[in-house]
This record gives sequence, structure tokens and C-alpha cells, in this order.
Amino acid sequence: MKVRLVFRLFALFSVLTLSAFADAQIDAWIAKARAALGSDSALDAVWSVHFKGTLETTQQVPSKADPKVMTTVPLRLGIDIVFQKPYRQRIVLRSDKVVETTALDGYDGWMRRADANKEDQWQLTLLDPNQIKRLRANTWENLSFYRGIERLGGNIQLRGEETVDGKPCVKLLFSHADNITFLRYFDKDTGRLVKTVTETGGEIREEGETIIDGVRYPKKLFNKTPTGDVTTITFDSIKVNENLPASEFAVPTLLPKP
Repeated sequence: MKVRLVFRLFALFSVLTLSAFADAQIDAWIAKARAALGSDSALDAVWSVHFKGTLETTQQVPSKADPKVMTTVPLRLGIDIVFQKPYRQRIVLRSDKVVETTALDGYDGWMRRADANKEDQWQLTLLDPNQIKRLRANTWENLSFYRGIERLGGNIQLRGEETVDGKPCVKLLFSHADNITFLRYFDKDTGRLVKTVTETGGEIREEGETIIDGVRYPKKLFNKTPTGDVTTITFDSIKVNENLPASEFAVPTLLPKP
């Protein structure tokens, strides 16, 4: 009986020791990844980021020669993105025909679609709980700089190593929920982010850099879907700690003003 107890205690101790070792490794990699972006003081000072630029992708439209046949054409949109602590987000996509706004205000999420030439004419859709959870996770991801997910009920797992583009990388899985994850590949030598893979298999990469108040931001983002379609976002303007009023994120009144 005593022997069994000793073995159980030894097994428990081994598990706890391995877990503590993994946690220490994760903390070390997170520290290195953060250092690649800026100092802790500079990163912790960021409470809002405002990006402006262009989004380039493709869309399927009926062919002019034969409306029954779909053809792929380029699509270029203006994009305006704001992340603001603790959980506020606003993304505006603008074409010559439509303005689409998606926003998060704490636990409220909504999308408004308006005519680009008559923006006082719009339709409002309230987002469901799963969509809101995803926006909250996305907001945290853009303002936390990899640290603190445990306080939100999430976790980080060490997923081994892999070579990407000739660079030895360590893989860390950031899990907000079973269906909201970000697998990040960090360069082992520099701590720089090489790529991110989402739970759906989409791949996100960054290019270029702009340094503002001691923090490094990308100039471009590339989002590749599992089917191979690529969306490119180019940032022309980045403002840090710009204080946007709460009304920019709040759910609009259900009826447009006359």
C-alpha cells in the first residue's frame, strides 16, 4: 500500500515538474517575442491603435460576356481599423458602392451596411455570441502583445518546433476557446513572428515595419485562406493611443436620423 502511494506521489510530482518546466519555457519565449516588438514599458503603454489603409482581394462576379458564368475580378477597398482597451473594436470597409462597419463594444457587437452615396440609409445586424467572442479575442490579440491570456480564461501551449522559410521556429498555440485559436510561429533566434495559423487553417503573415513610440507594427498583412485566396492589407497610417469617443463603438440607434 505504501509502495503504491509512493509511486502515485512520484507520478504526480513528475507531472507538476514537467508542467512547471513547460510554463517556464513558454514565459521565456513570450518574453523574447515581446522584446522583438518593443520594451515591456512601451508595449504596456499601448491602449489603442488606429490603422488606416487599403484592402486588396478578389471576388466572384457574373461574366459580362455570359452572366451565367462567374469570373474572378480584383477588389480594392478602403479600410479603417480601431482597437481600444478593454474590449472595443471598429472596422470600416469602404467601396464606391457600400460602407460596411463592424464594431464591438464590450459584450455588444453589431454590423451596419450603408449605401456609400447615402450613408444615412443603412441596415443594422446584431452579432451573435460566438461572433462577439471572436471579436473580443481579436481585440485582445492586437493590444496584449502575447501576454496575459490566462487572466481571461485562455491558455498558451508549447507545440514544438518547425522550420518555416528556412528559419527554425518555436510554435505557441494561443487558445481563447476550442474554436478560437492562433498558432504562432516565432523565429527562435530573434523572437520575431514568422506566421500565424488560425483554427480554420487560414494563414496570416506580416511584412515591413513601422516603429511608433518604441513599438514595432507591420506595414502589410497577408491573409491566406485554406483554399489559397489571399487578402492583402496595406497600412498607410497608424496612430497609437488616440482616444476615440465611446459613441464610435456603441450600437447605433435602430432607426436612422431623419
